[in-house]
Amino acid sequence: MSEKPSGIQPSGRERHFKPDELIVSKTDLKGHITYANEVFLRLSDYSEGEVLGKPHALIRHPDMPRSVFKLMWDRISSGHEIFAYVVNMASNGDHYWVYAHVTPTFDASHKVIGYHSNRRVPDPKVLSETIIPLYAELRKIEDSLPNRKDGMNAASEALSQKLSDMGMSYDEFIQSL
Repeated sequence: MSEKPSGIQPSGRERHFKPDELIVSKTDLKGHITYANEVFLRLSDYSEGEVLGKPHALIRHPDMPRSVFKLMWDRISSGHEIFAYVVNMASNGDHYWVYAHVTPTFDASHKVIGYHSNRRVPDPKVLSETIIPLYAELRKIEDSLPNRKDGMNAASEALSQKLSDMGMSYDEFIQSL
């Protein structure tokens, strides 16, 4: 998982897309983009030539907890789908929230050969009341330790504990929102 290229700073401006639109992208096993639809390109403000072959992390917003991406990669690389709320960043620093459904792509022998993601417009109330505060809490934990990996692991443990305290799996939690 590559980090965002240096130089792009968040603008604080939010972009939106229509509820009937889907952002679609596909990646190889290492997360390099192999396909991006027009909605992806429009919102990210990149051309197809600028994204193909590049790490999907190209659109990672710094406010997105690394622990959530760790959970996502753990799930999809083991052959399972995941639903997650993600904040992305366009080439000019604008951000946009998505409700992502990420699935592994399998070959005929059921071997994972890549990943496919469809993103929809998220419910603003879910974002403001649950996801944004949760992600801020996870980022605070991540940033509290000098080693990035230790911070990510501590936030992952905190999320697992929070879910355990609620008596829910991650999937149950996301589907309850």
